[in-house]
Amino acid sequence: MQWFDHQSKTTQMTRKQEGTQAPRDEGPQRPGWEQLRAQYHQAVGSGLLKIMSKIGISTLQSYHGAQIFEIVGLSREVVDRCFRGTVSRIEGLSFDDIAREVLARHRQAWPERSRPDAELLEDAGVWQWKRRGEAHLLNPRSVHLLQKAVRQGRFDYFRQYADLVNDQQRQAMTLRGLLAFRKGRPVPLEEVEPASAIVRRFATGAMSFGSISHEAHSTLAIAMNRLGAKSNSGEGGEDEIRFTRRPDGDWERSAIKQVASGRFGVTSHYLANADEIQIKMAQGAKPGEGGQLPGHKVDAWIARVRHSTPGVGLISPPPHHDIYSIEDLAQLIFDLKNANPQARINVKLVSKAGVGIIASGVAKAKADAILISGHDGGTGASPLSSIRHAGLPWELGLAETHQTLVRNRLRGRVVLQTDGKILTGRDLAIATMLGAEEWGIATGALVAEGCIMMRKCHL
Repeated sequence: MQWFDHQSKTTQMTRKQEGTQAPRDEGPQRPGWEQLRAQYHQAVGSGLLKIMSKIGISTLQSYHGAQIFEIVGLSREVVDRCFRGTVSRIEGLSFDDIAREVLARHRQAWPERSRPDAELLEDAGVWQWKRRGEAHLLNPRSVHLLQKAVRQGRFDYFRQYADLVNDQQRQAMTLRGLLAFRKGRPVPLEEVEPASAIVRRFATGAMSFGSISHEAHSTLAIAMNRLGAKSNSGEGGEDEIRFTRRPDGDWERSAIKQVASGRFGVTSHYLANADEIQIKMAQGAKPGEGGQLPGHKVDAWIARVRHSTPGVGLISPPPHHDIYSIEDLAQLIFDLKNANPQARINVKLVSKAGVGIIASGVAKAKADAILISGHDGGTGASPLSSIRHAGLPWELGLAETHQTLVRNRLRGRVVLQTDGKILTGRDLAIATMLGAEEWGIATGALVAEGCIMMRKCHL
């Protein structure tokens, strides 16, 4: 009986345990409406403060209604209703189109059917390429084809790469992707410059030592010097050991030396070892902001070249503190010509509405060349918000600059350059037809020497 009673109690306990369920782990509780609203207000406020500080606006009243932005890709109806008076040269989305995009994002955040991963939104692939994300000109396939073409010297691989980048009929990624060539009479080959002369019109984009490694920086310089083209030092200065040719005849010296608002590494010796001196008034990838190098990247070598302190972040101010008028710029051009009379003086501007008038003033200030930089460039060392939401296509700024200089009879005084994700011969042809005589290539050159576009340079 005792055994039966014990078994009975054990069975009852077992059944009770089976019937009793452990408390469900429901995970983190969804925030309430008040918390969501507070988080939204904090995010918007922090974003506004960040943008205002970058641009140099110190009060909200100065920001409100200032219309410091330009609109690309909204229909005239939307602009007139919501952003009256703001510059908008390229139309696009209507209210219905915007509503469809908002609803599509809403469905992703709150799907009708629950999924195991419903708490996580898919990475849209805005900054880094994702298989199901946003399309990129430089994706694993195009990077592979370009590097294979360079390493093996195979033009057929380069043709595949160019076709892949140029094919934007189904999914346009650039303004020039919307353009098509009209057939015309070919220019006789006898009237075309030889390749040895054309290659002198090429330059690398301004990428500083620090934003990219010494190996990457010096390799570009050696390659461009072998070709007879020019490499650009960027605003980070250049080590003096590179000013002398190596025993094997190669030269690590950058032909173009840049002078930016931070004046990092700028010395008389630095300026004297230049074929061209470039004054960077702004940067196409992030207009209104200066160069930014995090402190953890500033090692002893970089600090010595830039004449700064190791471990301290280096941020160039948005404006040049000695340039507040076109007369101030003319004075700097004059001073640099006296520092190196043999060097050509180049002024770097960015694509924006009204850049043609600015370029006219630069031409009158006795500059020898003007660079119009587009938003697609940059090494990736910039903050993510700057990479995504700053700058305009070079197609707009280049066309305006060329036409304005022609109308003011100033076009013959200066050489006009452009850069910003120029990757193929088609890009070069369109840039030339819009007015460019010289072209800068940065991202394509980095990929050619081995960059795989991890897009981690900002870390």
